[in-house]
Amino acid sequence: MKEEIKGLAAFLVAGLGAAAALLAWAPLARVNVQGGFDGRHRDLSVLYVDLPLVAAGGALVSLVFWTLTLRRSRRPWLAALAAVAAVALGIWGLTSWWAPYQAPEFLH
Repeated sequence: MKEEIKGLAAFLVAGLGAAAALLAWAPLARVNVQGGFDGRHRDLSVLYVDLPLVAAGGALVSLVFWTLTLRRSRRPWLAALAAVAAVALGIWGLTSWWAPYQAPEFLH
């Protein structure tokens, strides 16, 4: 595999990892952006704190696993498989660990 194609594939893997992480994160963050009942609990910090971190995490996890596997095995299909598996595990960890704060809707 030529070096130019390896670099292009690495950018593609990083972009797909970031997109997959953002698509899995967005439904969880919707509560904070919309604000719940009457928009009282709106927290837009998820857009300028969590959004870049999730995108960078998805890109970096896939890129690191792509690069490490490609260096070890020299097989691009194995590197792509390792990157997909790492992103899938990362997304599973993100959706099971990260839960946005939800203030109670009605207080007595």
